[in-house]
Amino acid sequence: MSEPLLCGIDEAGRGPLAGPVCAAAVILPKEFPLPGLNDSKKLSEALRESLKDTILRAAAWGIGWASASEIDEINIHNATLLAMKRAFEALPLPPYPVRAVADGLFTPDIAVPCQALVKADSKVPEVMAASILAKTARDRLMEYYGIFYPQYGYERHKGYPTKAHREAVFRWGPSPIQRLSFACRP
Repeated sequence: MSEPLLCGIDEAGRGPLAGPVCAAAVILPKEFPLPGLNDSKKLSEALRESLKDTILRAAAWGIGWASASEIDEINIHNATLLAMKRAFEALPLPPYPVRAVADGLFTPDIAVPCQALVKADSKVPEVMAASILAKTARDRLMEYYGIFYPQYGYERHKGYPTKAHREAVFRWGPSPIQRLSFACRP
């Protein structure tokens, strides 16, 4: 029997004060060269977008979300694992054995063997690809929220705790996508 295919799983959006956490699960084709592949945080927006398009065309992938209200209800740690599980479950699995590597210290509860690996988003191509898909998907959603809640500037800071974001919450109160369990002081 051949070695199982590798699924990489990563998330984006653990640290923001608003919006969901997003996760992606990716299986890259065997011996798939993807120049420039790296942790999404280490890439320019233009390179992330270019790599995202290639990954979406060539790989098997799934995206999962946990909302701000789910984060408030079950905490960011559990919401992250839930988003990872949802991403894996959205992945069209091939009829071959699969194993997974999740970035970080913990693994989601999924139907295949899964290993947690710190800094996997800088070491494992499949996790790097998942990092890119999760980051770009979440960024697009936060830009969309910026249209509906323009006073918060989500299209600029993506919900992260910038001075402008904190001041907007102080001035306008929490938006409907605010994580109410996260402290937000100006």
